[in-house]
Amino acid sequence: MRRALALAVALVALTAGSAGAGGPAQPNERERAQEWKRAFASAEHYARARDGRVSVALIDDTGALRRHRSARQYPSASIVKAMLLVSYLKKIRHRRLGFADRVLLRPMIVRSDNAAASRVLAIVGHAGLHRVARRAGMRHFATEPGWGNTRVAAADQARLFARIDKLVPERHRRYARSLLRCIVGSQRWGVPRALPAGVRVFFKGGWRPAPTGWITHQAALVEQGRRRVSIAVLTDHDRDSEYGRRTIRGVARRALRPLFAHDGA
Repeated sequence: MRRALALAVALVALTAGSAGAGGPAQPNERERAQEWKRAFASAEHYARARDGRVSVALIDDTGALRRHRSARQYPSASIVKAMLLVSYLKKIRHRRLGFADRVLLRPMIVRSDNAAASRVLAIVGHAGLHRVARRAGMRHFATEPGWGNTRVAAADQARLFARIDKLVPERHRRYARSLLRCIVGSQRWGVPRALPAGVRVFFKGGWRPAPTGWITHQAALVEQGRRRVSIAVLTDHDRDSEYGRRTIRGVARRALRPLFAHDGA
């Protein structure tokens, strides 16, 4: 009897030690959902205090879509180039990438080259963009003459980046990710600057002046270990482009906080 009792006590101690060996316990899904809810409320409060118009959408790692004025449509500026990339790669899904493909796509994404975007649009057409929108589950998308006037919404851009790996043909997936990860340094404002070192971010921004002030957008897929989160922040009526960039950075820093709250997550 004593031996059985001693063995039971030892097993309990061993189990407790094993549970603590991996560091602090990670939050369960309900706790994570509450963390995301609080973080998004902080980001929303910040967005409401900014000048201009701000829309935010976040798909967190529980799969929940969190929204602040996320159905509002904006002129896309260069953020639509991510959709152009997906459409082009879908069009050539049955063959390998050639030199001409790379010369066209890399400048369009990495440097946000406008002439390359116009050539890609001439190849895929507005019909190609609409096909991407349908496959991504977009609900507030509309094309206009010229790719920069495409009508986009934050919720739809978050849906796009949450699903972008599946939207791109498997044979071209690694290439698409490499482009969206290797944006030139001068365009790595907003979401990338809100993240700690070592976090993977795949993103595209858009910006241009308008009669009512600057348009400044960014959408991203953020990966930390196995955790994946997509975020889109769209703004207009900004006093200048830098103001919009600070808005995006401030929103992202608050909204993405739960992603880095637990070491080893």
